[in-house]
Amino acid sequence: MSDNGGRKSSFGQSVRAVLWSFLGVRKRRDLEADATQLNPVHVLVAALICAAVFIGILIFVVRLVVG
Repeated sequence: MSDNGGRKSSFGQSVRAVLWSFLGVRKRRDLEADATQLNPVHVLVAALICAAVFIGILIFVVRLVVG
């Protein structure tokens, strides 16, 4: 059982943190809060899903432009 300061993080919070990280816009205060509150498994799954969606969008745009 892990203790994250009494607060539970949701998968949505992990997705939001990953999306902000993709944009490269994050305050140090928020980054430190994420490090203490977010579930690393949620962050990993959210990152994989976001990366897959990003790659899918890129493939779609390339096929749209080329074809």
